[in-house]
Amino acid sequence: MDRLDAMKLFVRIAELGSFAAVAQQLGVARSVVTRQIAGLEAHLGVKLMARSTRRLALTSAGTAYLEKCRVILNLVEAAETDVAEERLTPRGNIRMSLPLSFGLKRLAPMLLDFSQRYPEVGLDMDYSDRRVKLIEEGIDLSIRITRRLDGGDVARKIGTGRMQVVASKNYLAQHGRPQHPAELIHHECLGYTSGGVAQNWQFKVDGQLQSFPVRSRINANNGDVLTEAAAQGLGISLQPDFIIDDYLADGRVEAILADFPVAELGIYAMLPSNRHIPHRVRVLMDFLAAGLAAIWTGEGLTRSAA
Repeated sequence: MDRLDAMKLFVRIAELGSFAAVAQQLGVARSVVTRQIAGLEAHLGVKLMARSTRRLALTSAGTAYLEKCRVILNLVEAAETDVAEERLTPRGNIRMSLPLSFGLKRLAPMLLDFSQRYPEVGLDMDYSDRRVKLIEEGIDLSIRITRRLDGGDVARKIGTGRMQVVASKNYLAQHGRPQHPAELIHHECLGYTSGGVAQNWQFKVDGQLQSFPVRSRINANNGDVLTEAAAQGLGISLQPDFIIDDYLADGRVEAILADFPVAELGIYAMLPSNRHIPHRVRVLMDFLAAGLAAIWTGEGLTRSAA
């Protein structure tokens, strides 16, 4: 193993905190990883990691070496990326985490087009609504849809999604049409749960964002399920355009409370905080941002703020 490979291995172990996890990622025996780190420590003449049966911790020398390794590896990757950019041909693999509904409805067609256009880029796509740990899981790019990022997040906004309140004609005929968000408390609403907790609904009233409580008998962490429930007359749902557009077009639900805009959602490309952004990832972000912008301006769906 050459010096750079040893550095990469050491950094990966430090980030995952486990020899076994790294061995599993690499598809090798744990003893192989242990032996390589032991060889690196012997070469440096210092102990980098304190190991026990339960945990792994960096020594003071290991902590200092980790920071220098990150700097060196980022410089090497940046240098290689610069050379690749001169060739103007993205290549390499991109590991991605994509939200389930938005990923399947909006991103999957774009990603297949991207793969056709850039045949030297491999795409490893994981469709799931779980919150991934980019560094620990070796993810190059994650797409997140949210109103607010967390402190320390490294992200690029690639689009904007709009939200609407919808209900079926049958529900509105039986229970009446709310004229103000404050009236929702008297209706059966369909709650989207984030982390197992149903959220209040927020609307702009007289230009100010206000939060309104709702009551819900049916809750789910999937918008497709809640929109189908709304179409069946089970209540009122607040959903993003990429989920409800087909339902609106078919007349299975209709939009209500249109005079009270819902806060828009940002569509973000989340990036690991510890590495240089490869050229192939930047090209993919540009491609997705352009695609989302084209959908809104050309076919009337999602506005982009790329």
